[in-house]
Amino acid sequence: MTDTVLLPGGRDVRATLDVAASDGSRSDRVVVACPPHPQQRGHRGDERLVAVSDAVAERGVDCLRFDYGDWDEGYGESTDADEAVGWATERYDRVGLFGFSFGGTVALAVAAARPELAGVCALAPTARLNPDVDAVSALSEIDRLGVPARICYATRDSTADWEPVVERARELGIETVAFESDHFFVGRAGEVGEAAAVFFGPRLDGSG
Repeated sequence: MTDTVLLPGGRDVRATLDVAASDGSRSDRVVVACPPHPQQRGHRGDERLVAVSDAVAERGVDCLRFDYGDWDEGYGESTDADEAVGWATERYDRVGLFGFSFGGTVALAVAAARPELAGVCALAPTARLNPDVDAVSALSEIDRLGVPARICYATRDSTADWEPVVERARELGIETVAFESDHFFVGRAGEVGEAAAVFFGPRLDGSG
């Protein structure tokens, strides 16, 4: 079951809430999912985000997939993601944050200022969106805050500048997961969704 949500803020940010329960009742746990680059047709219906939603739903977890507002070079998009997390934390006991590509970097930047998050999982994040949204620096702050994190990346990725992110994650002891794939994880969406769900599962239910 899905609901359409208009998120707070002044940027006309719309989202789809995928409710895991068949009777439409909300879970007490949710994953917020950040889409890839909006100028490259990134949107909340991205197959990798949908795969994550499907995988967490099997574990009784809702998923909030949103579209960014008007293009703002990563600044407004990071605000959009933060507003989505704020909306979720007002309504759910435990919140996880996921993002793919551009959205992975956005997710890490937001998690660096959200110690209440149960975890953040970034798929193929690029190192930097602009001079102020930097995934490498965000990882250091995420580690300091003690927010659980997982970085998933593709070994044949020639699209995103992912190497500095993975290198820093390893230096900090943050978990990394490699896929033998290109940036778009063609044919691997189900595996991507499962990797995220396995990470979020124990952290959202409080056992990990």
